[in-house]
Amino acid sequence: MPSDSSMVRDSVKLMLMRDLRGAVDQIAAYPDDESLWIVKPGISNSGGVLALHVAGAVRHFIGSIIGESGYVRDRDAEFASRDRSRKEVRAVLESAIAEVRSALDSATDVQIADAFPIPFGAAQVQASTSDVLIHMAVHLAYHLGQIDYHRRLLTPDPQKVDILSPRSLGR
Repeated sequence: MPSDSSMVRDSVKLMLMRDLRGAVDQIAAYPDDESLWIVKPGISNSGGVLALHVAGAVRHFIGSIIGESGYVRDRDAEFASRDRSRKEVRAVLESAIAEVRSALDSATDVQIADAFPIPFGAAQVQASTSDVLIHMAVHLAYHLGQIDYHRRLLTPDPQKVDILSPRSLGR
């Protein structure tokens, strides 16, 4: 029987892969590069900023901290970027997918059950690695929903993008 830690790791990996792939699909669904960066009153961030932010977060906390990928996060740049193409943003998300997959494939049950190696987030919380992984999956899903709404509200004739299909839960 799998351990609790391996079940957490495998489930979180499934959600992260699904939602990062969903972010790639959302970015591809924008009608052009310019619409990715639209910000209107009442909306704090564009779809492009949100995509770069979630990619930076998972690459840092999972790819670099857990997987030792060597990625160095520049959080300010995630929120300052305004001129990348959809292709470039998708490439950043693809890098995040590869780094998260690698980190979680190599993470041991002991690592997952243990304390996260660094204080987590702006509040510098001491948390378990499993709690950080679950937080990261929820954080990504939250922002993926924002990207979906941004794209559908601010682009003409938006297409439906199936990003949360239960089919992804089948193993």
